[in-house]
Amino acid sequence: MRIGFAITRAGSMDVTWTTIHLAVAALELGWSVRFIEPWDFEVSADRRLIARAHAFEPDQGIGVDAMVELLRGRRASRRFINVGKLDALLLRAAPLRPTLLTLGTMAQDRGVRVVNDPAGLLRVSHKAWLANQTGAHIPPTVVTRSRAAAQLFFEGQPDGVVVKPARGSGGRAVTRVFRHKAVDMDEAFDQASKAGDGYVVVQRYLRAAGEGEKRLLWLDGDLIGGYLRRRAVGEFRHNLKRGGIAEPTQITATDQRVARSITPALQRAGIRFAGLDVIGDSLVEVNALNPGGTYHTDRLSGTRLSRLVLSRLVEPLPASVEHP
Repeated sequence: MRIGFAITRAGSMDVTWTTIHLAVAALELGWSVRFIEPWDFEVSADRRLIARAHAFEPDQGIGVDAMVELLRGRRASRRFINVGKLDALLLRAAPLRPTLLTLGTMAQDRGVRVVNDPAGLLRVSHKAWLANQTGAHIPPTVVTRSRAAAQLFFEGQPDGVVVKPARGSGGRAVTRVFRHKAVDMDEAFDQASKAGDGYVVVQRYLRAAGEGEKRLLWLDGDLIGGYLRRRAVGEFRHNLKRGGIAEPTQITATDQRVARSITPALQRAGIRFAGLDVIGDSLVEVNALNPGGTYHTDRLSGTRLSRLVLSRLVEPLPASVEHP
């Protein structure tokens, strides 16, 4: 089995990243692993899709730390590969890279199983997609380019709002605006607008955020694990990169209801693996570009989710989740 990982940049890899743990799990299963960066593929004169990849083989005995060191130092073996001969290609890049979506689409055209579906990623990675879903446990939200529309929504929220870019983020240009602070609202809107594509998400601030935010791992309609993120003192964001603390958690009946509410839409979009960010009984974000969380879930719960995820992703799609 030959597995490809389309990534943003080899030099940015980290031992906590789910991508690395998936790759090591592939080696443990006896599969070959290839990492492809956005600038390292081309279409040959005979229409083959060729990539110069960072290559790892199962007989090397490479673990997580060694793989990260080799990738970051750009010292892994490099090989020219025919992407069309891969058994699966996992798109694992954030922020969204149009070049890697192109790679994924061309690999699909050649019969390669691509996870997640490139067309679905293009839709789901924009926060307007989630705000547009009916029946899901989504807090009151507007996605707009209009300062007036954002201001009108803000004025109706007794606990204030959270303002963020509609595409990408990772905690960047995300602001909590308290009730009756219109000047802060203007500044937050401008910051989020400039950080993304001009569209801004304005979402009701949830009081339950004080109890933390769950990152739940969703795979083909099932919740397979997750952990709780508690924010740092003086910070309202739960991102681990913003000082948040990862703690163990249980998947509750409420979590299952939230997941069921968004599952049909994710499956229609061709998404097979995603991270669901849940506060209380509300789904605040969906991460399908490079869903993380297996490392912290395994560390806190004693599970081995990477092998489960990888094994499921390379299996044929169940008939119940096939998409056009």
